[in-house]
Amino acid sequence: MIELIVGIIGMVFILVSFVLDEFWKKFNQDTIIYNLLNIIGSGMLIYYALTLKGWPFFILNSVWLIAAGIKMVKILEKWSSYNNKPK
Repeated sequence: MIELIVGIIGMVFILVSFVLDEFWKKFNQDTIIYNLLNIIGSGMLIYYALTLKGWPFFILNSVWLIAAGIKMVKILEKWSSYNNKPK
C-alpha cells in the first residue's frame, strides 16, 4: 500500500510541475522549484516502478531524474556565480 501512495505522490509532483509550467509564466523549466518537483517526483516514481518491476517506467523516470538533476546543477551554478560577483 505504501508503494502506491509513494507512486501517487510522485505522479502529483510531476503533473503539478507540468501544469504550472504550461499556465503560469513565472514557473518554468529554469526555476529551482520546477526541477525540484521533477527530481522528487521522478525519484518517487522510480521507487514505485521498482516495486512493480516496471522496467520501461523505471527507465523513463530515471532519464527524467537525470535530466532534471543536470538542469538543477546548471541553475544553481548560474545562481551561485551571479551571487558571488563583486559589487
